[in-house]
Amino acid sequence: MPLLEMQAITKQFPGVLALDKANLSVEAGECHALVGENGAGKSTLMKILSGAYHPDGGRIRFGGRFHQVDSPIVARNLGITMIHQELNLLQGMTVAENIFLGHEMARGPLGWLDREAMERRSEELLASFGQAMSGRIPVRSLSLAQQQMVEIAKALSVRSRLIIMDEPSAILTERELSELFGLIGRLKEQGVSVIYISHRLEEIFNVCDRTTVMRDGRTIATRPTSELDREEVIRLMVGRELKSSVRRAASNPGAEVLRLEGIGQAGKLEDIDLRLCRGEIVGLTGLVGAGRTELARVLFGVEPPDRGRMVLEGKPIRPQSPRQAIDLGIGLLTEDRKSQGLVLGMRVRENTTLSRLSRLIRWGLVDSFRERESVQDFIRQLAIKTPSTEEQVRNLSGGTQQKVVLSKWLFTRSRILIFDEPTRGIDVGAKEEIYRLMLRLVGQGIAILMISSELPEVLRLCDRILVMHAGRIAGELTQAEADQEKIMALAMGVHPPAGRILQT
Repeated sequence: MPLLEMQAITKQFPGVLALDKANLSVEAGECHALVGENGAGKSTLMKILSGAYHPDGGRIRFGGRFHQVDSPIVARNLGITMIHQELNLLQGMTVAENIFLGHEMARGPLGWLDREAMERRSEELLASFGQAMSGRIPVRSLSLAQQQMVEIAKALSVRSRLIIMDEPSAILTERELSELFGLIGRLKEQGVSVIYISHRLEEIFNVCDRTTVMRDGRTIATRPTSELDREEVIRLMVGRELKSSVRRAASNPGAEVLRLEGIGQAGKLEDIDLRLCRGEIVGLTGLVGAGRTELARVLFGVEPPDRGRMVLEGKPIRPQSPRQAIDLGIGLLTEDRKSQGLVLGMRVRENTTLSRLSRLIRWGLVDSFRERESVQDFIRQLAIKTPSTEEQVRNLSGGTQQKVVLSKWLFTRSRILIFDEPTRGIDVGAKEEIYRLMLRLVGQGIAILMISSELPEVLRLCDRILVMHAGRIAGELTQAEADQEKIMALAMGVHPPAGRILQT
């Protein structure tokens, strides 16, 4: 008998049938892939399993018995834990306090918190999958990848029988990903099951025993992963054969629009030189912690540099805030869309127009007709799956939220767009749409700086590729000379093989 059976699960939101009699079966001690396009129903199904949502129909059998999983506490007591794509850690608390939150270790007749025991156990859990980390340090001091590891340790601390991993690799380096795969193998040996949600299909074939494909709220197929290939998974996901039509042809960039000279920031960036031209995509890549996002924050005025010079169309600039950067024509699509790119409690319409509401003001009032007309146009252009312009953004899937962020920056008519991990958590079909959008934008003369950890998309789209290591630009490669080996050598601080000349 399977460890988990979700039978004919149905869930409806206003104007949207999110799940239509979906089924999922997971065996004890297996890693089970759950894949589908954004909006297919994966996240809704997992939120029902973890007790965040209540189904409108269907049954859940876990461990041989039917259960009403009507809260996250019930799910945790059953042994079901979900590690969300958007991390749910309390930044002001320590590693140990986060790991044992809600099931703290106590000592003595009065039940005093046993902080030393929690810290010691936290360090043991982290060490079990290769993470040497103190349980005393605050979570806010950790990188996103390290915080992901804390989330995994948190799941292990409650002796979970089933762990749901939602896009666990999105912020991990290759080494950390290898450690994660090793951890999943050890969990399977102990009889723990893993539901693995990822848009990176190569990971599915590396680590998952079986794969369930969802589309439009329905379960389309469940098969042994060994019987599938990438093309078949994509066909099941989208209901048709998806052929990539986006190819980055050799471009002819226009005039220089932005130049950085000797930009530095204490402890983060050192001597950064960079130029952007109209109508080109410049890639910025490197390992986690190399300084890519820090550079984006400098350009967007979040953290002004300590030294160096920025020149926009021949004029010196130094944006001291995001508002000043927006006024200069710079837009930033952040890596963390939920906390930095959107106001989740606001509507699609409001999120789209908020950054440049002044464009809609007439006689001191917002022209609501023009606003809705503009937003409807972006909904059509980007194929945003929303019941209306008035839907709250929090109710949309991750990929759809990402498209709303894109529509916001299109509305501001930015001349320079910084895309920080633009396809993180995006399915293969939506990726193609975003790539087409980026090519259309550069065709209109916009300059794009694309920060990405996915080397295939960097190699595919970018005219030039800048590789960062330890807060510096380690080297620059043209589209013609770049390959994954050269990029990784630079990212790891290794000099390229003799005879390979880098433009710096």
